[in-house]
Amino acid sequence: MDAQKQPGGQPLLTREIRTLAVVVVLGAIMTILDATIVNVALPTLGRDFGTSIATIQWVPTIYLLAFATVIPASGWAAERFGARRVWIGSLALFLAGSLGCGLSGSVAELIGFRVVQGIGGGMIMPVGQAILARAAGPQRMGRVMSIVGVPLLLGPVIGPVIGGALVSAASWRWIFFVNLPVGAAALALALWLLPDTPRRPAKLDVPGLVLLSGGIAAFLYGLARIGTGATSGALPVIAMAGGLAMVAAFCWYAPRSPPPRPRT
Repeated sequence: MDAQKQPGGQPLLTREIRTLAVVVVLGAIMTILDATIVNVALPTLGRDFGTSIATIQWVPTIYLLAFATVIPASGWAAERFGARRVWIGSLALFLAGSLGCGLSGSVAELIGFRVVQGIGGGMIMPVGQAILARAAGPQRMGRVMSIVGVPLLLGPVIGPVIGGALVSAASWRWIFFVNLPVGAAALALALWLLPDTPRRPAKLDVPGLVLLSGGIAAFLYGLARIGTGATSGALPVIAMAGGLAMVAAFCWYAPRSPPPRPRT
């Protein structure tokens, strides 16, 4: 039997699935790169904006906080508005944030546009994976996810390398502008190739979202503060403990919450 085919003779990876995988990876790899690519530019950003490292550290931290906070809402958004619409809208929002970051004239503007980037980027990966899972089906899901995962795992590794090269050869602004041509290509391919997905009425679980998103954000905030050397005060530890408590409360709450009733 051909290793690349299922028992029925159907290819494990059809042309449609490979094409969707390319589109999803193009969009998702930028969001992973932006979690690390900016780290090598922090000293340069601090000098250009005349601010302290403690302030400029918010540039990577706020991106991760926004990124992680919106992930729990991605399933609801994909059901309510359709996965294709959410993925394309999230990519467009991420590109708008990237453009704003590159054009920022102050550290406050840069941090604000990093929030926009993080909100868009946090939706891209889970919604893209949902689109791929729907197209692949249960028999091919493992193969598809393993192929998609390889370039995404390389993102954190090559991010600092690319960031260092761009800062040395051009300007720190190019660590954000570099997203624009890649994202424009992904957006054009998505508008052309991504299949339309069904929408259905879905009720947002607000208590669950507050517990999970808030817990993740609080924990990451405390972890980021400790990572930057802020170990003298109690706030980072309190934030991490509070975040873990909120996630634990979500784990207790989720099985006990009533299933959402479809709207009529």
